[in-house]
Amino acid sequence: MKSSRMTLYIVGAMVLGILAGGLIHTVYADPATQKSIASYISIGSMIFLRLIKMIIAPLVFSTLVVGIGHMQDAGAVGRVGGKAMLWFVSASLVSLTLGLILVNLFGPGEGVHKVISGVKSGIDAHAMTLDGFIKHVFPDSAIRPMVDNEILQIVVFSIFFGVACASMGAKASPVLVAVESLSHIILRVTGYVMKLAPLAVFCAMAATISTNGLGILLNYAKFMGEFYFGLVCLWMILVLVGFVILGPSVKKLVKLVQEPFLLAFSTASSEAAYPKMLEQLAKFPISTKISSFVLPLGYSFNLDGTMMYCTFASIFIAQAYDIPLSFGTQIAMLLTLMLTSKGVAGVPRASLVVIAATLSQFNLPEEGLLLILGIDTFLDMGRSATNVIGNSLATAVVAKWEGQLVTDGETAETIGEMEALPA
Repeated sequence: MKSSRMTLYIVGAMVLGILAGGLIHTVYADPATQKSIASYISIGSMIFLRLIKMIIAPLVFSTLVVGIGHMQDAGAVGRVGGKAMLWFVSASLVSLTLGLILVNLFGPGEGVHKVISGVKSGIDAHAMTLDGFIKHVFPDSAIRPMVDNEILQIVVFSIFFGVACASMGAKASPVLVAVESLSHIILRVTGYVMKLAPLAVFCAMAATISTNGLGILLNYAKFMGEFYFGLVCLWMILVLVGFVILGPSVKKLVKLVQEPFLLAFSTASSEAAYPKMLEQLAKFPISTKISSFVLPLGYSFNLDGTMMYCTFASIFIAQAYDIPLSFGTQIAMLLTLMLTSKGVAGVPRASLVVIAATLSQFNLPEEGLLLILGIDTFLDMGRSATNVIGNSLATAVVAKWEGQLVTDGETAETIGEMEALPA
């Protein structure tokens, strides 16, 4: 009941935000005034997202270390990680390939006939070099990644820390107990923060619409409609594969992730849905040993929605500037995105950075990013929601492969612990 009520609040806040933003855009015609009002309105969503980011680092560290530390041997870590990466790579290829097929089929950029003007987009295309990627993966400090919310680096450090705990057995038990207590405390803090979700959703939607107006949805209706059609196709493929592996119980999983799905869609942030996903996956039921290990990895390596968007947007820009791309060039672009997208976690405006790097490598006009910047927030909503679906299915599938779909008794105990937390 509490979950349904929160879902209703989030949906209602999103609708009210659209209406309020449309009203502000109509009443105040001056763009400067609209931008000023939006800056004040967006304070609510900014506070919420900052609070979420505040708890992400300790939550990922504690849950990942506990998940690995409770495994009987380090070999189990490699086995589970290998199975997770098999799913991640397969899902990535499906996402990129589907985006490539659909953008060529629909041709959303055809007829735009943009001319290169030399305007710079302001995005650093060199932020995704090999050197930059390595630096985003391997930490040079155990503390700095926590401060900077470098998720990939936190994952790497947590894996080393968790494997060391698993290899030491009883000697590491006090540390694991302390870290597990930390995870429960952070979950309690998360419960408090999540109560602000409806307010954050309202502010985010109202600020965006008040600045751009409802017309922003119509101007790019073709591009957005076709992209979201591609996302729906991807959802169906992922759920179908989940049905093949998990059976009819995949319906229960889809129902459980509705709230984190809506939260990610409304706030355009996968991070905002992470704590709720941990709670809902425990009710599927999935062993916390698996979910606390696979889910953080998925947030770094399994961004299905982001990868489809990168393919869609890159080809769209080429079409808009009437630049033909051969089949071989598009395949090379797909493989490039396959690699660069694995380093987007923790990078500001990550998908735009990846696209900028791809455009630069294939000699496409970087200024083409300006064509999609106006609607990037709305597209990011679909990307974030897709990442929730992909990561929840990945976690369930790996749990199935590992035989870690827990028993009803363990489920009841886990749910009891979760329900003791604030809604």
